[in-house]
Amino acid sequence: MRLAKRVSTLTPSTTLAITAKAKELKEEGHDVIGLGAGEPDFNTPQYIIDAAVRSMEEGHTKYTPSAGLPKLKEAIIGKFQADQHITYSQAEVLVGSGAKHVLYTLFQAILDDGDEVIIPTPYWVSYPEQVKLAGGNPVYIEGLESNEFKVTAEQLEQAINEKTKAFILNSPSNPTGSMYTESELKELGDVCVKHDVLIVSDEIYEKLVYGGATHTSIAQLSDELKAQTIVVNGVSKSHSMTGWRIGYAAGDKEIIKAMTNLASHSTSNPTSNAQYGTIAAYTEDDGSVETMRQAFEERLNGVFEKLVEIPGVSCVKPKGAFYLFPNVSEAAKMNGFDSVDAWVEAILEEEKVALVPGSGFGAPNNVRLSYATSYDALEEALIRIERFVRNHTK
Repeated sequence: MRLAKRVSTLTPSTTLAITAKAKELKEEGHDVIGLGAGEPDFNTPQYIIDAAVRSMEEGHTKYTPSAGLPKLKEAIIGKFQADQHITYSQAEVLVGSGAKHVLYTLFQAILDDGDEVIIPTPYWVSYPEQVKLAGGNPVYIEGLESNEFKVTAEQLEQAINEKTKAFILNSPSNPTGSMYTESELKELGDVCVKHDVLIVSDEIYEKLVYGGATHTSIAQLSDELKAQTIVVNGVSKSHSMTGWRIGYAAGDKEIIKAMTNLASHSTSNPTSNAQYGTIAAYTEDDGSVETMRQAFEERLNGVFEKLVEIPGVSCVKPKGAFYLFPNVSEAAKMNGFDSVDAWVEAILEEEKVALVPGSGFGAPNNVRLSYATSYDALEEALIRIERFVRNHTK
């Protein structure tokens, strides 16, 4: 059978491909250190698990409204009020089956064939694919390493034309960990308001920030920017709930209504007991989220200097998320490889360290290392990478 054109153009996930190869080597008995993880290495906090179990015991195992439980929407609205000092109504909030599917639903709701979406590079691997699946065209603008991988208002202005429908903003960023300042956000937002371009603000790593950095949502800067923005967030990263699949969107009620109608014909509703667990995540707090954040910050500070001491490796120190995104092009060249992808593959084969090549994120000179793993594993991984670089330097 001939497959639909929409799937024939998809690029397989680089992260999943590396993870699969690392798993294969592990099953063969090799001591593999995987640094491709896109999820915290902590279990979901117990109070959240207890709330979900309690909901099932109380009989909350049926369908819920397509856009999520009203009580969960209220908890999300309370989170926005507490953290960003902005207010949404129930009609302006949609709960979905993970932030990834929320983004997918959003693009399906707003894009027609030929519409353009501006995506800064480096980008999360699914943004371009989701845009293409909705009939849209990704338009890339480069976040320069010299500017902490962030794009400027001038770059954004130059990329906008009559086909531009939306601009994706991801702060803190996957894969770079970079964060935009309030003034940078305001400048980008002003351009979008001027040209009536929808801002899609992916804030999934909001709670994981370091070095005294403070997360700012572009939607909190003014009523005008709030009206121009769809905020996408969730509990996967902040509360170590990746498998629970709960994300949400907040913004213009007409867009939310369209997304809700789509969801009613695709997922029906987010999983009921996961929603009850998320209510607890946002209305109770046992300190687990901050404990996890502190652990990530300690790992980052502990391994960053060791990373940049490796010959041919440079790195912008991230302010958020749980990834390092070093430039290793010089190391790959020193080792006689014509691409970083080939260098990454050789390290996995020889030293059994799984990195994610930056080509999947639109940055072929870099690799992504997740520090959502133990400090001992991180240290050993860096020892192996440095050994490889030194042994193969020509």
